[in-house]
Amino acid sequence: MFKARYRSILAIILAFVATVLVSCGGAPTATKPPTYTPAQIERIQQYASDLEKVQERLPELAKLIQDENWTFVKNFIRGPLGELRTNLSFVERNLLPKDKTKVHETSQELIEGLILIDEAADSRDYKKAIRNFGVVQRELRSFLELTPQA
Repeated sequence: MFKARYRSILAIILAFVATVLVSCGGAPTATKPPTYTPAQIERIQQYASDLEKVQERLPELAKLIQDENWTFVKNFIRGPLGELRTNLSFVERNLLPKDKTKVHETSQELIEGLILIDEAADSRDYKKAIRNFGVVQRELRSFLELTPQA
């Protein structure tokens, strides 16, 4: 009889402890997904505006390719488009991890397109140059669309 009484008291104590532990545990707080701060967006937009200026100058490159002016094609890639890789890289580094993958792929395609235009200028290959100009144009537009807006 004495053991049965201890079991009953022990069961009540364990039920009380379990209730206290469950009630004190609380629901996990929902973590807010990371977002861009206004300062980050402002920095990204500074470099994105430089990329937009490059985009506005792409018709000049198209005209040089159209005229098969290969020396000036190479000069244009190294001159006005010379800092393109730096600007792409800066924007990419300042993005949130969830946005980096697609932007990285896009920037790599864009850079590869410029390299292939340069190679086409060396070999005076109009078809290769104009085809890769289309790639550069498309990838730059995609890159700008993927950057966060204010």
